[in-house]
Amino acid sequence: MLHGAAALALVVLSGCAAQMALRDGRDLMAHDQPEAGLKKLQEASDRAPGNGEYRLIYLNARDKTLQDFIASGEKEMAAGKYQAARPWFRRALDLDPNSEKAKADLRMLDALLRHQNMIKQAAISMDERRYDAARKTLEQILRERPENDAARAMLAEVESRAAQPVLSAELSDAYRQPISIEFRDAPLRQVFQVIAQRSGLNFVFDKDLKTDTKVSIALRNSTVEQALYFLLVTNQLEQQVMDNNTLLIYPNLPAKVREYKEMVVRTFFLNNADAKLVAASLKTLTKSTDIVVDEKLNAVIVRDTPEAIRVAEQVVALQDRAEPEVVLDVEVLEIARTRLQNLGIQWPDKVVLSPLASAGNGAALTLADLLSPTRNSVSVGNPSATVNLNVNDGDTNILANPRIRVRNKEKAKILIGDKVPVISTTISGGVGTFASESVSYIDVGLTLNVEPTIYMNDQVGIRIAMEVSSLGQQTITKSGSTVFQIGTRQASAVLQLKDGENQVLAGLLNTQEQTSGNKIPGLGDFPILGRLFGNTTNNDKKTEIVLSITPHIVRNVTRPAESATEFLSGTQGNFRRRPAAALPDATPRAQTAPVPGVVMTTSGAGGAAVSANGLSLYEASHGAPAGTPPAPAPSAAPAPVAPLPPAATPQAAGAAPPPGNPVPFPTPPATTALGPTSDPVPLSSQQPVPVGGAPAPR
Repeated sequence: MLHGAAALALVVLSGCAAQMALRDGRDLMAHDQPEAGLKKLQEASDRAPGNGEYRLIYLNARDKTLQDFIASGEKEMAAGKYQAARPWFRRALDLDPNSEKAKADLRMLDALLRHQNMIKQAAISMDERRYDAARKTLEQILRERPENDAARAMLAEVESRAAQPVLSAELSDAYRQPISIEFRDAPLRQVFQVIAQRSGLNFVFDKDLKTDTKVSIALRNSTVEQALYFLLVTNQLEQQVMDNNTLLIYPNLPAKVREYKEMVVRTFFLNNADAKLVAASLKTLTKSTDIVVDEKLNAVIVRDTPEAIRVAEQVVALQDRAEPEVVLDVEVLEIARTRLQNLGIQWPDKVVLSPLASAGNGAALTLADLLSPTRNSVSVGNPSATVNLNVNDGDTNILANPRIRVRNKEKAKILIGDKVPVISTTISGGVGTFASESVSYIDVGLTLNVEPTIYMNDQVGIRIAMEVSSLGQQTITKSGSTVFQIGTRQASAVLQLKDGENQVLAGLLNTQEQTSGNKIPGLGDFPILGRLFGNTTNNDKKTEIVLSITPHIVRNVTRPAESATEFLSGTQGNFRRRPAAALPDATPRAQTAPVPGVVMTTSGAGGAAVSANGLSLYEASHGAPAGTPPAPAPSAAPAPVAPLPPAATPQAAGAAPPPGNPVPFPTPPATTALGPTSDPVPLSSQQPVPVGGAPAPR
């Protein structure tokens, strides 16, 4: 007995404690202390485990608080206050560690912070005119988050400053090295030796490449990238990056291209464009055959060369844009005006005479009474005349005001009315007659079809078709089918309105006039007095349909930057694009300016370089060695690529050179200037320069 009383007392005390915890929790929640309030609510639920109401109160409060924390964090994140948003998401995870929404928002927050730092790095690269590095960083941001407006705007600025393909990150510094070279009929290998010495690049040649091919090239204040481009294009060659400073040079033949050219697989996840349309565009523009469309993910997978992928990226960026949308504010007004006029005196149109029984005592009527009627034996019906003075005016407005949001060049339909059933009976003949009924429905009311076309100048073209139908008289056919007479009014038009401009379409009229009269013959025909001897009723009904439409553009087409709409895409057979112009800082310095009048040529099999005045380039810039006989002055300045005149050729002691052939000096070895900022590089056949970044030891 004592144990039962103790248990009862414990239950009572526990219930009181649960109620107190519930009250305290609600108070704390009301005073903006959600965490402490939730702890009290959870305590109340734990103290009363059998009370489902307490449990429900706690769960609802926790879910509401969780959503409030996440919404506050998303609001701070949308405002760009990333550091202030993080505590809200942390508080949400403290309430529910398994909240996928809070975890996703934290991942997005980390990505936004990382993208913010990447944008700063891209800005620094752009200020340093390293547009390739800035472009690569910004494109990585847009691949991860295409809706990043700041990255998209900066990428447009980068493209406007330097519309050029992205260079390989490892080779971009070497490509920017300034260089000035001039060769005439020099072996191809010798030209690559000079470029290798100037840029620090290594070149590896394919076994089928003819390195003794004679080339002529003259570049002043150019870059290594431009020099390589011109050499490759003019000699039908291609290159492949092997490592950080090594390029493979091979003939531009289909077999060699398939063997050496690396392919890239790129997946384009589309946000707005249709994957099939984008794939068709890429097949047409890039001539790529390895394209896969994933309709489920709305993605396009492309396998092609890096140059073709760069072109595909720009094409996809132009097509994958948000579809324009417009809100059409439509107002349909049906105005029905009725006027009923009933004026005059309505006279009785007949008089009824009834014979009475004899003596008027209600006895049966005899034949004698009919043959000899008197004033007292005939009754007359009470004739009555009614004076009508009635005029009724009515205006009925039936208004429909729908607001519809439509995408560009998509059709929308509005139906305001009823579906009227029409029953039709089908009788099948044969041995036994069989009748079957079917029900079909007819749309009766207001039907509006619109198709907008949104233009970049904030104008909207609208193709509109409206039909107003009403149900008329019902008719039953001989077979038992029910048909209706349907009155209809239709209008269609094509409009072009500005954003926010209103247009009213009216004039769909339906007029009915009905006149009826009741008058005494003869007397009622007088123009004015006829009103005293007759009654006239006029019933006029006029119905008009008015349509008012106003477009409001929600999102228009964003016009891309000029650099994005027009870009180089290589030649008909190759996507390799022309490199950018020489850097502004690649100008020759004063102390190493080229000697005026010096033109580089090659003579003989050794390919020694001589100047137009008969001196080697080493002598022209440093002076001839002791004991060298002076050369006579030329009679005229030679053309840059013309053969050397005999007067400009030095004469060797005791020997006459053949006419028209320059004679190289035995000492010092012939050299070529690699540019305004480089030291001379020996090119004699006795001391060859390896195809690499450093000369061979002597």
